[in-house]
Amino acid sequence: MTRSADIPALLPLKPVELELLLALVDEERHGYGLVQRIAEQTDGLIRLEPGNLYRVIRRLLTAGLVQESSRRETGPGAERRRYYRLTALGARVIDAELARLRAVLSGVPARALARRLRPT
Repeated sequence: MTRSADIPALLPLKPVELELLLALVDEERHGYGLVQRIAEQTDGLIRLEPGNLYRVIRRLLTAGLVQESSRRETGPGAERRRYYRLTALGARVIDAELARLRAVLSGVPARALARRLRPT
């Protein structure tokens, strides 16, 4: 299990890892729900195939950023669904990654680029 002191070693997150963690901020989700939420929050820019999704989930499980939920549903096929939730460490890693990205975006090169991209 990763400790809070190890957070810098987990950064930077890969974009798909950050999106997956963000998809779990508001509620537990199963794999297909994660795929849908990530596509929604990225306006379709990131569309995960099942193999890639579960590879990312395994990495995040191993790092202690997400965990499998005990949530179960009834109905056809529901018994196979595994739900995942964000851990407290996962939430701290999101905060650290967003702070890191804010620092990058507020840096001199980013501000210079923003000025160049502004319509005149």
